[in-house]
Order: sequence, then structure tokens, then C-alpha cells
Amino acid sequence: MTRNTKIALGCGGAGCLGLVLIIIIGVVLVATGVVKAPGIDNSNRNSNFNSNTNLNSNSDRPSPSSTMSDDDKHKLFQAVHATKDDQLLLRVLARIGFPNGSGEGYDEFLQEHPSWALKNFEFMDTVDTAEKGRAYVEAHIDD
Repeated sequence: MTRNTKIALGCGGAGCLGLVLIIIIGVVLVATGVVKAPGIDNSNRNSNFNSNTNLNSNSDRPSPSSTMSDDDKHKLFQAVHATKDDQLLLRVLARIGFPNGSGEGYDEFLQEHPSWALKNFEFMDTVDTAEKGRAYVEAHIDD
């Protein structure tokens, strides 16, 4: 066996191992729902969009954040980040109970958000532009 043959076998084996590793990672990402597989429609996945209406809304002020679910808080937070509007971000932070990005539980909320985001790609696709994010925030900030 020549030196070139050994190099070719080694590179071929490494390439094959790399391909197998990529396939395994792809299968895991599809199985966990992080990536949608083409041709697979799971319309029930993450269809937990809450539709809250505040029938007692007689003022322009948002209701206290304690009435919002954690899911709704994360949705507003995600949507406002798409807008890149600092003033709107401050309104959302105040609405979800963290005025000026502070307050009890704010650090935990920030730590939970990436995990929430990984489970809610479907929602994130609905607020993936500044216009969509602003529309969502304006429609739901007073919920």
C-alpha cells in the first residue's frame, strides 16, 4: 500500500464519518422539532397562541403584567426585538413587569427566553420582520 493510498483511505474514512455525523445531527434536530422536515406537516406543534381579550379595558394603560402568561410575555419580548425600536422595547418591558430592564425575576426571564424560543420557532416565524413584530406588539400589548 503506497503512501497516497493510505492518505486516500484516511480522507475517505474521515469524510464518511463526517457525513454520518451530519445525518445523525439532522435527524436529532428534526425529531426534537428544531428544524422542520420537508413534506412533514405537524400543524399541532406549538399551536399554543393565546387569544386574550380585555373586555374591561376602559383606559389606555396596559393591565398589570400578572395577568399575562409567561408564554405571552415571551411572545411580546420576541416580537419587540424584531422591531429594533428602543421606545417600544421599554413599553413592552414595563408591560411584562420589568420596567427599564430590571426587577425581580428579570434575569430568570432572560435565561428562560432562549429555551422558550427553541420550542416556539413557529411563532417566531410570524414576527421575523420589523413590520410583523410591530404589528404583533401593537395588537397584544394591551391584552
